Amino acid sequence: MTFLENALHYDDYFNLRQSVDWNNFSEQQTVFALNHTLYAITVKNELETIAMGRLIGDGLYYTIVDVIINPAFQGKGVGSAVIHKLLDYVEKNTPPDGRSNVSLIAEKGKEAFYEPLGFKKIPHEFCGSGMRKVIYKKRN
Repeated sequence: MTFLENALHYDDYFNLRQSVDWNNFSEQQTVFALNHTLYAITVKNELETIAMGRLIGDGLYYTIVDVIINPAFQGKGVGSAVIHKLLDYVEKNTPPDGRSNVSLIAEKGKEAFYEPLGFKKIPHEFCGSGMRKVIYKKRN
């Protein structure tokens, strides 16, 4: 397996999301997002892209998004390796005496995957529940 940094392309993104039955975004939105990703990991098995993970953020707050492992490669440590590489980026870019907040929204039923990697479920003693809003826009 080969881990590539900042080499995530639209077709790989689209196909990996399809492999786990996630909805895709428009190509225009996706290309824009990929071009503005802070850091991305793509995993190849020979010529096939089998996994990805992206990091978005501003240096204080980071969000891990689009962690997808092709189902045929799940349970083999690929997902943990992707998360470790994303967290390594944050670690390297957090200055001495600095602090960075890393968050993510786990897919339902996948929360236990992230706990051994240092993530805590919210709400907890310091945070309320996470929240989200999805905005849909129809074509004219």
